[in-house]
Amino acid sequence: MPSGSTPAGHRHGGRSRHPRTSRRRDGERPPTPRIDPGVLREGIGVLWVAVKAEPRVFTVAVLASGLYAAMTVGTAQVLGWATEDVVLPAFRSGDTTAGALAGAATAILAVALLKALGVAGRRFYAGLMQYRMQARYRRAVTRQYLRLPLAWHHRHPTGQLLSNANADVEAVWAPIAPLPMAVGVVLMLVIAAGSILITDVVVAIVGFLVFPAVALLNVLYQRRLSPVATRAQQLRAEVSEVAHESFEGGLVVKTLGREQDETERFAERARALRDANVAVGRIRGLFDPVLEALPNLGVLAVLLVGSIRLEAGAMTEGDLVHVAYLFTLLAWPIRALGWVLAEVPRSVVGWKRVRGVLDATGSLPYGDRSLDEGKAAALEVRDVRFAYETAEGEASADVLRDVSFSVAPGRTIAVVGPTGSGKSTLTSLLVRLVDPADGSVLLDGVDARDLRRGGVAETAALVPQQTFLFDDTVRGNITLGLDIPDERVWEALRLAQADGFVAALPDGLDTRIGERGATLSGGQRQRLALARAVVRRPRLLVLDDATSSVDPQVEARILSALRDAQSAGGGGVTVVVVAYRKATIALADEVVYIEHGRVADRGAHAELLERCEGYRNLVTAYERAEAEQRLMSGRADDDRTGTAEADSEEAVA
Repeated sequence: MPSGSTPAGHRHGGRSRHPRTSRRRDGERPPTPRIDPGVLREGIGVLWVAVKAEPRVFTVAVLASGLYAAMTVGTAQVLGWATEDVVLPAFRSGDTTAGALAGAATAILAVALLKALGVAGRRFYAGLMQYRMQARYRRAVTRQYLRLPLAWHHRHPTGQLLSNANADVEAVWAPIAPLPMAVGVVLMLVIAAGSILITDVVVAIVGFLVFPAVALLNVLYQRRLSPVATRAQQLRAEVSEVAHESFEGGLVVKTLGREQDETERFAERARALRDANVAVGRIRGLFDPVLEALPNLGVLAVLLVGSIRLEAGAMTEGDLVHVAYLFTLLAWPIRALGWVLAEVPRSVVGWKRVRGVLDATGSLPYGDRSLDEGKAAALEVRDVRFAYETAEGEASADVLRDVSFSVAPGRTIAVVGPTGSGKSTLTSLLVRLVDPADGSVLLDGVDARDLRRGGVAETAALVPQQTFLFDDTVRGNITLGLDIPDERVWEALRLAQADGFVAALPDGLDTRIGERGATLSGGQRQRLALARAVVRRPRLLVLDDATSSVDPQVEARILSALRDAQSAGGGGVTVVVVAYRKATIALADEVVYIEHGRVADRGAHAELLERCEGYRNLVTAYERAEAEQRLMSGRADDDRTGTAEADSEEAVA
């Protein structure tokens, strides 16, 4: 996108074309996305994407988790051995050796250290994998936003896009943190099951009854949680959308005294999100204690049956300690499976929303051609037709139809037309923010669609009427991170007639100007936006009424400086200006008059005044209004004079 530009089409296809989901009538709510019955299968598919993307990190995390699992079982083995061979003999004989105690302590300490190493490795690499995937998909979503044309952005609220890049991406990869633990749990269960079966089959069968109960409970948990989690995820996007819209429209809200209504609008969505999150919490609060209790009940059952088996002589004290300790340890790892399963519904919902962005079509195609540098660009618009798409994806009525004109290198052309005639849309086409449905825009005889990525931005710059400035310094707003010398920055400021007020700022180029340039006037913001465009020395400069907030004298100096820049070096820039003021139009070499989306006439300003009635009525509207006002004022004066004379004659009579 050219520097200084904002989404074009703000008068013909901007955000207002998208229905505001937060102002639906009759309490209507957006439909909740439905989760397929195979949500677990979909969730596994999402996690497999992460595994394929980060195989090495995942492998290390799983190996560390496997070490933890093996050492967990090893702890039970060591405790069983210490009980059988060290503790119980000491109780029986009343004596023990220092070597036996040291051996038991060393074995327990070694297993504990290896177990701690496994925990640290699992957590570190699981977190590394999770944050890498979040960063990767945030970048992917952001790059897709930049690739997608404005027509797509017109149909999607900004709050929803922010939610896609933030909350949805976080939800997608939330299960990664407990995933290696869950994989280690599976290994632990296998090892523990084998160890328990070898120790005592009867006790093992009693203890294993807890696993199908946990599995059944998790299935019920997912079915209850999925629709509620989906609803909460959707509401997060809606809250972001309302908040963003309220911030953007803060000036309108305050000047019209609608703070209370806007606060209530946000509060209504926030309450809905609160209720959805509370519903999620209630379901978790209902199932979590049961999930926690089931393994503990299994331990009690094992101790009860194990005691009976111990009295019958079927197992030793060490075997019972070994088995009971294993089931005690398994109570927490089994919950790790529940954590993964609990995050799967949100992960699937977030994945669908993120994939909806990544799979979106309509990105602008690019070729591999480049343009020459150093001279002004030749511009040709050939049989262009364009129509915006509605929020439902259907094409609206044509905004531009059969538009054709050309501009020679180094010339200035003024585009004039009544409101709604398609002028701003045309500027978007000239700098390829959007592509025409039919026809083509050619720069130096090359179709803009055949240029390589970034080729148009290197050649053309757009300065829109609605300027946008970042919460940065003056220098940062002009250079946008490019390494441009200060001399060149001041040169651009002088051309834009902004050097005077910038020099008067407290820190000059290093002065921060606030969010959206809040510390500057409208005219100052427009001049900085113009400097931001010309500092890149474009070969085609498109001005969409870019000096509307500047007084006529400053505007005349700006246009004069642009004309001088055209004359310097054999004509360095071609200028297309959307103009309303008669003085601005008169400075153009040629005028293109657009009416109802078509080129109604073109030629010199004086020629169009004579032969084109629509053009004449438009550009002389202010003069005619002033003349009519003077005429009405003169008639009123005559009436007052006549009345005074009549009164005087009557008084004399």
